Amino acid sequence: MVEPCIDDVRRIGESCSNWGRWGTDDELGTLNLITPESVRAGAATVELGEVISLGLPYNSAGPQTGGFGRFNPIHMMIRDGNDALAGTTPRDFYKGRDAYIRSADDIIIMPLQCGTQWDALSHIMYDGTMYNGIPASEISSLGARKSDITVAQDKMTGRGVLLDIARWRGVDSLEPGFVIGRAELEGCAAAQGTEVRAGDFVLVRTGQVGEVRRRGAWEDYAGGDAPGLGLSAPEWLHEHDVAGVATDTWGMEVLPNETKDVFQPLHIILIVYMGLWVGEIFDLEGLGTRCAEIGRREFLFSAPPLPITYAVGSPVNPQVVL
Repeated sequence: MVEPCIDDVRRIGESCSNWGRWGTDDELGTLNLITPESVRAGAATVELGEVISLGLPYNSAGPQTGGFGRFNPIHMMIRDGNDALAGTTPRDFYKGRDAYIRSADDIIIMPLQCGTQWDALSHIMYDGTMYNGIPASEISSLGARKSDITVAQDKMTGRGVLLDIARWRGVDSLEPGFVIGRAELEGCAAAQGTEVRAGDFVLVRTGQVGEVRRRGAWEDYAGGDAPGLGLSAPEWLHEHDVAGVATDTWGMEVLPNETKDVFQPLHIILIVYMGLWVGEIFDLEGLGTRCAEIGRREFLFSAPPLPITYAVGSPVNPQVVL
């Protein structure tokens, strides 16, 4: 059997390309598929009014281990309760009106993609370009002048569906290296009775976050071998016109990659060619359990990024309403 290579990546990418589909200046990609109708379809799924967060905590105990220059958040106080007790908080803040009120303030230093996050379409470049042929030179040391994360700030709400691959396969967590391709996506959707529609956000559960909790350590979660989407998945996602795909793994696609000559080939296909929005490090454990209990895996999904100007990614606290 011939191993997939960069030629296969190009072929799949070209077959799924959305370049020019929404105009030569488009920076939204598949978020163009979010319409008032698709948002109403998401709202129509709400029956229980239950809200579930899919975001992991942002703290020093997060998943990052320093690879790719990513570290866990550093949280510090500018002023705290001891400053209030000691009377060291600058008085100018209060302009002499109330001697009793004091405040605490804090700051955080973090890579924008160190936890639950969206990749902007400017996150990945291939052959000198990003999605829709925009030159890589549009991303400078000051950030992305084109296709930054802010274009999505009012687009990340609609109908969401969970494809619980781990539960469908009868395991707590898929094995590292398990490839989720067209057959797995189709099989899981059929077994669940889940219809994937144009403009949907598809959440793919592998159970990897649950595995981290069971072993009590992140270990090689960030960049190590992992289950994930494979090379036969993009055409299925393209055929269904999904607006975004998110997983509970560090990098969304299977590791080791199916291609030996290119790292993270699906990032090229999905982000550069398709303009598909990719979410990573989502916590899908609580959602998976609750969906199995109620026998329904569609919901209202909302996960707007922080509107950080020129950013190529953003932390997020995704929520679903059942």
